[in-house]
Parts: sequence; structure tokens; C-alpha cells
Amino acid sequence: MGDLDITEVAKRSGVPASTLRFYEEKGLITSIGRRGLRRLFDADVLERLALVALGRDAGFSLDEIARMFASDGRPRIDRKMLAAKAEELDRTLLKLTAMRDGLRHAAACPAPSHMECPTFRRLMRAAASGAMSERTKKAPQPPRR
Repeated sequence: MGDLDITEVAKRSGVPASTLRFYEEKGLITSIGRRGLRRLFDADVLERLALVALGRDAGFSLDEIARMFASDGRPRIDRKMLAAKAEELDRTLLKLTAMRDGLRHAAACPAPSHMECPTFRRLMRAAASGAMSERTKKAPQPPRR
């Protein structure tokens, strides 16, 4: 397949050239040289970019994705990390499903006001308790005396 310049990689992968340069800075991809002013990449970069896209779609950070590659560039994916991300996605799906169902109910609820709808009120309480627990996790603790 041969070497690809950055324009060709961008066209084939759908990843903008600016993002390719950023990925190179982060160590996610490596250019093999230059043709004039353009970076050159081995054709295997397309497969690596597909793995990066898959990781991003699954919610992994770029740093987490970078750790999924060995120093020689081959994938070295930690199965425990994949399982943990799958569990996180399950929790997110449960929350989103409950929110979707609550919103559908609120949209069709015959109560004169959403504030009079018991289901909507439960949804608000759940959101408030979740928001409060998130705030307390991030809030700095006062110094102990």
C-alpha cells in the first residue's frame, strides 16, 4: 500500500490533519518522515486511527488510549480496563434509560403542571440527589483542627 502523506491519511480516515498532528504530539501515531513539508505515515496508521476512534467512541481518554499501545506500536489492550469501561457504560445506560423514560412520561403526563406529577417529582429528587453527591465528591474538605 505504501506511504501516505498527511492529506491522504486525513482523507481516508476522516480525521482532520490538525487532529493527526495533535495525535502525533500525544504519541498516538508516528510519522515516518516528510515529503516536502508534508508528514508521511505508514499505511498501518489507518488501522491505528480506527482503534483510536473506537476507544474515543467508547469513552476512553486519549491518555488511556495511548496506554493501550506497546512501545513498538502494537495494540496492548488491558482487558481489566475494558471490563471497567463496560461496567461504566452499563451504569450510564441505566441512568440515561431512566431519564429518557421520565422525560417521555413528563411529556405525556396529564397533570396540569409537571410539579404536580409524582413521576416528575421523583425524577427531580433523583437528579438532585445525584447532583448533590457529585458536588460533595468534588468539594474541597475544610481543614481538620
